[in-house]
Amino acid sequence: MNKISDDILCKVEKPARYIGGEFNSYNKDKNDVSIRYAFCFPDVYEVGMSHLGSKILYHVINEREDTFCERAYAPWPDMEKELRENNIELFTLETKDSLRKFNFLGFTLQYEMSYTNILNMLDMSNIPLRASQRGEEYPIIMMGGPCAYNPEPLYDIADFFLLGEGEVVMNEVLDLYTEYKDKTKEEYLRAVSKIEGVYVPSLYEVTYNEDNTIKEFKQLYDDVPKVVKKRIISNFDENVYPDKLIVPYTEIVHDRITLETFRGCTRGCRFCQAGMIYRPVREKKTETLVKQADDIIKKTGYEEVSLTSLSICDYSDIQNLVFSLIEKYKDEKIGVSLPSIRIDSFSVDLIKEIQKVRKTGLTFAPEAGSQRMRDIINKGVNEQNLLDSSRSAFEAGWSTLKLYFMIGLPYETMDDVLGIGELGEKVVEEYFKVPKNVRKRGLRVTLSTSIFVPKAFTPFQWAPMDRMDNVKGKISNLRDSIKSKAIVYNWHESPVSYMEAVFARGDRRLCDVLIKAFEKGARFDGWGEYFDFERWQESLKECNVDGDFYTYRERSYEEILPWDFIDIGVSKRYLMSENEKAKSEVLTPDCREKCTGCGVNVCFKEGKCFEGAILNKIH
Repeated sequence: MNKISDDILCKVEKPARYIGGEFNSYNKDKNDVSIRYAFCFPDVYEVGMSHLGSKILYHVINEREDTFCERAYAPWPDMEKELRENNIELFTLETKDSLRKFNFLGFTLQYEMSYTNILNMLDMSNIPLRASQRGEEYPIIMMGGPCAYNPEPLYDIADFFLLGEGEVVMNEVLDLYTEYKDKTKEEYLRAVSKIEGVYVPSLYEVTYNEDNTIKEFKQLYDDVPKVVKKRIISNFDENVYPDKLIVPYTEIVHDRITLETFRGCTRGCRFCQAGMIYRPVREKKTETLVKQADDIIKKTGYEEVSLTSLSICDYSDIQNLVFSLIEKYKDEKIGVSLPSIRIDSFSVDLIKEIQKVRKTGLTFAPEAGSQRMRDIINKGVNEQNLLDSSRSAFEAGWSTLKLYFMIGLPYETMDDVLGIGELGEKVVEEYFKVPKNVRKRGLRVTLSTSIFVPKAFTPFQWAPMDRMDNVKGKISNLRDSIKSKAIVYNWHESPVSYMEAVFARGDRRLCDVLIKAFEKGARFDGWGEYFDFERWQESLKECNVDGDFYTYRERSYEEILPWDFIDIGVSKRYLMSENEKAKSEVLTPDCREKCTGCGVNVCFKEGKCFEGAILNKIH
């Protein structure tokens, strides 16, 4: 066990990040288990502790009597300095043991710019970075999460990847390990590759054409799956969910109960990776959610329940769920909150009910400033939806709104970008249409723009990213076009998005670049104060890799993409069709209304699931 002295903790910001022992954390005897698993989140404690998937898997793994799952987070640079100077290896919060002493390390991949933190966590544990250089004495490194749907840039870092929902595959992976514990790592990896949803990159090889596109991706052995199919939980209502959550000693990003209402999305926004990779939609029953909320409230003492999903107001029983929770806990002053709300599903009555307990912020996501652009991305909303929702919000007592947009979308013009400012001005006008005796003072409309990054398994996976100079020009013009003093404009810098795009659609050659950047000091690249674009440019050049090849190049439909061996259920033909519709500004309906033939074998008809909507059968 590492000894973390008070002297070290006194020198770092927020020592509560490193002490462990939080209420509801597990405390098993490590000598009574046969498998030691460290769940590693490659970002700071406050971010990692807010991640719902981590909480679910921490619970699932610790439900096993033979396994002790502990937690580790990326140390902030001040703590890294202290640990390195004192020769202390990176440790878990539960036992303070080095990550090197575990059987498994599981990393969740939520954001491409956290990859260097993975390398740093391994390095601080004296674990070789490359899987090809790790012997039997080192832990098995597994990775999952949304970024794992293009695993290739990390192909020689991870031993294997989990694709799909970890709750359903994790026990199979650990059960197999108990069978192979006395065998070699190579034998285990060969066996685990046969579990649906598992990808072992060392069992495949890639060759390239002269133009640097992929020539062939193939398995090295006949018994290794040619296609890796993601795992899907069929009965989501009965899916395992923690009946208690860890209560941290320090404030975290989302310091509240998170209640997952459903997974998947039927909207079909063409820019959205989550909306494709998490299909099909599966809901929990209202009574299940109310019971889960009750269990967690009793075991945590939290006073706020956040209802989460990709599009929360699409939950089929949202009004009943919110009203039930408010009524049940009104005397205890326990509030309910909703994340970003679609402008076409805004319910004043619903939000007013929420406000009875606790005032919450109000955030809408129009995504684009012009109707043309909203049709291209298949947002399925119009300007009047936003104006009506804004007016209703002002009449109901709000004076501050946040509106989220993207810049750099495929087929975008400057007029589309300037439409963001024009839309903000129109929202301000709606405020002044509300009688003075009704509206609240202190109008503030915040416009936030992020830069569009093309992602794998979306209709825009073939599209070029907008060039940095273009994006900077668009941001500058938009900023200058805003006249109202009631509007605040926030934007993101483009170099970070450029590197995100490189890794989002990168191939195996990016692995060397990643290691090179880490060796040059890259850490916390998702944090503005630590991102150094020049460092990344040097790394790309020294590895003879052209970043523009991955970002600014339009791909043909015939090209083999680095992730083509993965089957998410949504067909490539469907994604092509959606990209062509985008070019023609043609909308695709919400698949709750009509099956759109995406290829997932569960669809919606009259609000209920039915089997058999397989693309080949439809066409």
